[in-house]
Amino acid sequence: GNAGQVNYSASKAGVIGMTKAVARELASRGITCNAVAPGFIDTEMNASLTDRDVDEIRDDIPVRRLGTPADVAKAVLFLTEADYVTGQIITVDGGWTI
Repeated sequence: GNAGQVNYSASKAGVIGMTKAVARELASRGITCNAVAPGFIDTEMNASLTDRDVDEIRDDIPVRRLGTPADVAKAVLFLTEADYVTGQIITVDGGWTI
């Protein structure tokens, strides 16, 4: 969590807890439940950031690049075929949170 982001952090923690609980509840019916947790993804939402801000964020990401919508889509595609994966949070962030 970041300062000034209590509501955002709490909602993300809620999604993680819900994902794990739903996965456990529905697994016996052959239904999986997972979540994708994107890191800094290069989208229009970030267009208002300065180049300096983006550079600082990029410097904190071990793979030294911003994520793309395609990076997130690949994780989602994986989960559509991964019928033995459930209750997991797939972090797509280039190592930003490690």
